[in-house]
Amino acid sequence: MIETKFNQYHLSDELLKAIEKLNFKNPTKVQEAVIPIALEKNDILCKAQTGSGKTAAFGIPICELLDWEENKPQVLVLTPTRELALQVHEDIFNIGRFKRVKVSALYGKSPIRRQEKELKQKTHVVVGTPGRVLDHIERGNFITDEIKYLIIDEADEMLNMGFIDQVEEIINELPKNRVTMLFSATLENEIQRLSQKYMNNPKIIEIEAEAKRTDAIEQFVYKTGNVDKLEVLNNVLVLENPDSCIVFCNTQERVNAIFNLLGKNNKAFEKIHGGMEQDERTQVMQRFKKGAFRYLIATDVAARGIDVHEISLVINYDVPWEKETYIHRIGRTGRRGTMGKAITLVSVKEGRLFSDIEAYTDKKIIARECPTVADVAALKSAFVEKLLKKPEEKIDKAHDLTKEITKIHINAGKKTKMRPVDIVGTLCNLEGMTAADIGVITILDVSTFVEILNNKGPQVLKELQTRNIKGRLRKVTLAEDKPVTIARKKPIRRFY
Repeated sequence: MIETKFNQYHLSDELLKAIEKLNFKNPTKVQEAVIPIALEKNDILCKAQTGSGKTAAFGIPICELLDWEENKPQVLVLTPTRELALQVHEDIFNIGRFKRVKVSALYGKSPIRRQEKELKQKTHVVVGTPGRVLDHIERGNFITDEIKYLIIDEADEMLNMGFIDQVEEIINELPKNRVTMLFSATLENEIQRLSQKYMNNPKIIEIEAEAKRTDAIEQFVYKTGNVDKLEVLNNVLVLENPDSCIVFCNTQERVNAIFNLLGKNNKAFEKIHGGMEQDERTQVMQRFKKGAFRYLIATDVAARGIDVHEISLVINYDVPWEKETYIHRIGRTGRRGTMGKAITLVSVKEGRLFSDIEAYTDKKIIARECPTVADVAALKSAFVEKLLKKPEEKIDKAHDLTKEITKIHINAGKKTKMRPVDIVGTLCNLEGMTAADIGVITILDVSTFVEILNNKGPQVLKELQTRNIKGRLRKVTLAEDKPVTIARKKPIRRFY
């Protein structure tokens, strides 16, 4: 069988370079089905599960099709959660990195003024949650009259979360002459109604259900009976001793309770749920992706679309209320050809709920006896040793892509009337520099950030120490992300 390669789609060199650097080998099933149809500017109704590679399926064609010269947004991607909006923002930004695609993320519990300033700059793609996107449209911050591509991601979750009315309000603010792509894990009646009302003869694509693709995940259940569930969780963690683990709960209150008991003062644990400030949630996910801690206690905000490498274990502390949620949760492990493991703790009153899930997955989930005192005692020292050991840092999926990119900071911005043309003019006058070596330029009130491509960053940084920009010498430094720290109010209390 001949392997399908991305270069068969006649993509630009800039996109093919990013795809190679992101280590995309061959298209997934959803990418193979969607990309050629999207490049022909056809509407698409696609049934595909989270984790199937659909972000790249729409991200690659929209980055190829958009007009870089146009200053107003041309693409709108709607997602149900803030975490997914940030994930999609990151993925599209990386895909369009060498084409200098500017991507803005709009979501709640983040300063609206900061997002407003970003929208005033050149923006090609907007990714956001319905409520915040609608807010920016109503305030006049988000000009939609050049939107040519609308992507509705995780439409079934939008429906479950009650966002469909907001989605329809947004659609009514967009140009009628556009391409619309709708992605959903199901094609229930309300999704089909949306399609019929707002799409133009869409091509229908159905990718195999994720429930049939869980063979790479070992699934086990511990029926806790009358035993304290928290004690069972303690013992299972000792028994499994995972390198990286997510513990899913149904409510924020449960997440807080478990975190307070197990990990409040232990650096191996963090928590995430919808009641936290968005900046803190973002920091936690960034640290988890980098492998800064081993255990994440989470609600279902971490169940969909969150791409974290090498999660060796998922534990359902609570049986999820929805059958589909179980599939999304355990889908955080066993990704990219690796084997994963999922464990569910089931109390007596959760028995029927779990039976429904087992029937839905069409797979016998292996029952295990709860760990004994002797089991735990024999393995405790190894668990404690790993708990005290700093985890190995995980390599970011964009590592190869960013190796040849240097981001610099110029101590000047809008308040000193700095413009992209001033930056480009100065850089192109440096020996060996061309416009092709300049990446995304972001101009803030008093700062400007510029990505220098093709390993030319060190040379540019050195030469700008003595070169005028817009008529005077500016302070130019390497722009590095500040390390993320989360305050610990009490001395560390170990979990053992």
